[in-house]
Order: sequence, then structure tokens, then C-alpha cells
Amino acid sequence: MILPGGDVSSLLISCEDKCALESDYVPALRLGGWTGEILLASAGWPVPSLEGVAGLLLTGGWDVHPRWWDPQEPLHPRTRLDAARDDLEMPLIREAWRRALPILGICRGVQALNVALGGSLVQDIPGRFGVPATLHRRGTAEQPEEAHPVAVAPDSRLAGLVGGATATVNSRHHQAVLRVAPCLRAVAWHRDPGNGSEVVEGIEAPDPRRWVVGVQWHPENLVGLDNRTGKAALGLFQGFARALAAGPASPCP
Repeated sequence: MILPGGDVSSLLISCEDKCALESDYVPALRLGGWTGEILLASAGWPVPSLEGVAGLLLTGGWDVHPRWWDPQEPLHPRTRLDAARDDLEMPLIREAWRRALPILGICRGVQALNVALGGSLVQDIPGRFGVPATLHRRGTAEQPEEAHPVAVAPDSRLAGLVGGATATVNSRHHQAVLRVAPCLRAVAWHRDPGNGSEVVEGIEAPDPRRWVVGVQWHPENLVGLDNRTGKAALGLFQGFARALAAGPASPCP
């Protein structure tokens, strides 16, 4: 699938829901300033080449299989897998990282990014932290709810993108980052004052030469809001578009 634009470079998007791609992700990217071609990578397809690709967007979807971080970890009964997408995204993320391409991970995308680079996940937030199932599973793409605040590390790239050390976000997930990949760092958290739990909501590459950011919420559903939440969501896509235009980091180990 190719959606035409005005640039010779292409953005590769891993996305299973083509309707969401066209209704949510592409408009958010265009609002953010990306005018280039958009290519789709989908589960069950061969892993595409990244030659001529400006960057990688990893979108939302079903759960990552625990075998990618611990073959001995049993499946949680609430887990709903997308093994074919795992098989597509793990090598794709590692190759994008090797090439130092800009990467933006959204919801499942932040989880896949973390696991592909050596991290692990919480399979079920309510089961691990004892919080209500609705705390992190509220609203829809069509009717997003501003579900809860996140604290953002003030010295992070993410803070610059969302406009400060706090942000209000929507929330539709039950997995989350647990052990952060060695080459990444946690930069945003939801802290529940009721029981003291802390859920990682954002990660990024600490190397300032690399534009690699993952968020647990769905900014593509928030860019149309005429408030600080909408501006923060748009800031993510604007920063990603600038990174795509600038090209891969160099030099990177």
C-alpha cells in the first residue's frame, strides 16, 4: 500500500488495521508535517527492506508473546496474541535501530520496540498492580477519553515534544513496559496514588543522536483536541516529521 505525498523518501508503518491507518495515523502524520510517501507493512507479509525508508512507525494492536523476552513465562489468560505481527516487527525494529532510523512506537508499538531491543513487558496491568481494569482501558479511537496524567522526565526528548513535564493522555492497553531495554530509558510514568503503582508510559533512546521514542497512549486520536492534550499529541508527530526529514542519525554504534 502506498499513500502518495510530496517527497521521495518513504515512511514505513507497521499496522494491521488499515481503517485506523487511514482515519487516524495518516491524518496525524500529515498534521505533523510529513508530506512523503507512506508504505504499509502488515503481518504475514515478508519483512520489507528498509532501503530508501526515512523511518518506522509502530502502531497499536494486540499483545506481544512473552516468548520474545522469556520462553519460560506462561501466557496470562487475558493475553490476546498477534504472533504474525511479532514475527514481522521484531526483525524490522532491530534493522531500523541498526540503521539509526527515526522510530515512533505507539501503544503496542512501544511494547514491541522495548522487547525487540532487549526489554520485557507486564502481561496484564490489573493482575500485576491490583488496579481496576478500566484504569488503563478507557474510551475508543472515535471517542477518546483523557484518562489520566503522566509524569515526564524534564530532561527528556519526550518532554520537549509534549511541552513539559506532565501530560494528560488517553489509555487503551493492558500490557506495559516492565524491564526497559538496555539501549533505551524510561521517561514517562503513570503513578497511581491509590496503591503506589508506577506504569511506564514512555521510553526513548538516551543517545541524543537517535530519534527513537515510544509512548503507551494513542496520540493519533488526540491531535484534533483544541487544548493542551491536543497540542502535546501534535508535538509528537511534528517532532517525528522533523526527524524523518533530517534523516538517520550519524554516526551511531
